[in-house]
Amino acid sequence: MKFAYHHSMCPQEQYAPLTLEAERLGFDTITMPDSICYPKEASSKYPYNADGSREFLDGVPFMEPFLLTAHLAALTSTIRFSTSVHKLAVHEPALIAKSLSTLAVLSGNRFTYGVGISPWAEDFEVTNVAWEKRGKRMDEMIEIINGLMSGEYFSYKGDMFELPAIKLCPVPSVRPPILVGGHSIPALRRAARLGDGWIAAGGELESIKEMIDKINGFRKEYGRDHLPFEFQAMTAEAYSADGIKRLEDIGVNEVLVAFRDVYASEADDKTVEEKIGMMAWYANEVIAKSK
Repeated sequence: MKFAYHHSMCPQEQYAPLTLEAERLGFDTITMPDSICYPKEASSKYPYNADGSREFLDGVPFMEPFLLTAHLAALTSTIRFSTSVHKLAVHEPALIAKSLSTLAVLSGNRFTYGVGISPWAEDFEVTNVAWEKRGKRMDEMIEIINGLMSGEYFSYKGDMFELPAIKLCPVPSVRPPILVGGHSIPALRRAARLGDGWIAAGGELESIKEMIDKINGFRKEYGRDHLPFEFQAMTAEAYSADGIKRLEDIGVNEVLVAFRDVYASEADDKTVEEKIGMMAWYANEVIAKSK
């Protein structure tokens, strides 16, 4: 099992000291969310909490994850970084590929790219991207990004995108893995058909197992079940050594821990010292006992 520390939209001055401490304590990964803005008026519902409300995000600081990763990677040497998740579908694939390749090169292949569509129509509105056919758009984007990571000339002609033969330089020596987030059947199929892994944004053990089993079935259907594949999960099971064993038994490879309810409306008012205390407890009581 691998262990990822989720800063959970902490105050910006806390990112560096907490990342350095996570590396020292033996965490494998730092993972971070993505959000462009909070709209003054919105009709979209949030799919990962009980009532669909998203007031808990109003005024919450979100750092742009590629820039934040570059900053933190320069301060560290071994810990990896990932996004949970980056709203890929509102971007342009060639520019994302360029940023991703640069980030992977600068970090020494320490970046895993977790992606999602974004459940909010407002994200598409503010970036002038069509909400319609967003799933197809994201599918083609993943294909383009992976193609451009080869370092060879790559062209593309799809329903949403057309790209002349181009080559990126430099590209990383190892293509950054792309992990797909989402709990819907289309998202599970996307992960199985195009991804190198899947991210569970919460859920109980049984529901996560059910989705993992579905993905593995889809991978076999697509003839990709022989390829490496990673399952990440953020769940209450991750906070005990016994829970880690249960997650391993259903196929989870990495857990994401935040030490606070990211959906709660209360502000993040804990100090760096208090958070380091929780991280140290976890390192001693869960990581050390799960090796």
